[in-house]
Amino acid sequence: MNVFRHPSRALLAGAAGALLMLSASTTAMAQKRDNYEFLKNMPVYCDSLIADMTYPMAWGNSKTKNFRKWKKEARAKVFECMMTPPPPAADYQLRILGEEQRDGYKARKLEFQLSRYYKVRAYMLIPDTQGPHPAINLLHDHGAHLFIGKEKMIRPFDEDSVVIKDAEQWQDAVYGGQFWGDYLARHGYVVFSADAPMWGERGRAEGVDRNKYDMIAGNLMMYGRDLSAFMTYDDIATTELLATLPEVDASRIGCAGCSMGAYRAWMLGALSDRIKATAAVCWMVTSDVQLTLKYGRSENGGFANCIPALRQYLDYPHIASLACPKATLFINGTQDKLFPVPGAERAFQIMHDVWDSQKAGDRLQTELWDMPHGCPPAAQERVLTFFNQFLLKP
Repeated sequence: MNVFRHPSRALLAGAAGALLMLSASTTAMAQKRDNYEFLKNMPVYCDSLIADMTYPMAWGNSKTKNFRKWKKEARAKVFECMMTPPPPAADYQLRILGEEQRDGYKARKLEFQLSRYYKVRAYMLIPDTQGPHPAINLLHDHGAHLFIGKEKMIRPFDEDSVVIKDAEQWQDAVYGGQFWGDYLARHGYVVFSADAPMWGERGRAEGVDRNKYDMIAGNLMMYGRDLSAFMTYDDIATTELLATLPEVDASRIGCAGCSMGAYRAWMLGALSDRIKATAAVCWMVTSDVQLTLKYGRSENGGFANCIPALRQYLDYPHIASLACPKATLFINGTQDKLFPVPGAERAFQIMHDVWDSQKAGDRLQTELWDMPHGCPPAAQERVLTFFNQFLLKP
């Protein structure tokens, strides 16, 4: 009779040690083979994949010719691809953690039960003038910087010198030294900004590590959930919360953001009926430009806007077009290396065709600015003018 004998612990330990040494050596210098299938984070056959992306559910491609029916079907497909949402909370259990008076408005730090799974913290700014006020759900960026989230949009309380310094440095780098949320509040808007999953006070107990974002997103998919979709589901849920607050005119809620915040904004505008006007700065492109090697760039964002299978049905501008005929503003930068101009122009044209088809062309505004990736004060002023046009009057 043959008997299987387990290898000795010493042998196993030796094998594990050898694997660790091999891993360390290959980390220092990547091993290469003469034959390969991936280049710069892309499959070498990426253009063939793009050629097969026909977007059969896009307006104009879909067999459904009634616009309202198409919106219903296309939105349902987006939600289907976003997989299971976090279960809603039975009660927000809203608490005010802090309040301070600023120049013409109050700042509050809030905590609330956003889903049955988790509580979330947010900042809210309330003008001193008589309300209820128009409101903006202001959505923070990615920037590969996860230590702060809502503090990128609204000046943080004087509670943590490290957070304050970080937020001020971020303003200088991305927003021209001006907190966008405080700017809007000084002009009469309630402004709300919450941390997205993995940012700010929703990060890792072990501390910030950008590389862990993709691992956590992959693990969440193993649960049948999607981290990017959770971000969008949360944005929809915080907008619903915003509509319940006595300081807010629920009929005049808009949303805005830069970079990933812009992606969040146009997704929210497309998927939430609460949103009446959307402003997105530096995030719009078509997948044929985003996911090709032609423009010398490499897609690194991935899981931050990854909704499985959705590209089989709709491209980014097709989804954004679900907001039609709402007032919508897009600003992209001609020096923005993340979103090449041809992709932005193509996306703009696709959306204009949709708004024009519904005789709402004047409610879609698309602009290319001579600027890099970011949202300087001039862009913030342009967004304010846009919101004043469509949200300021009841």
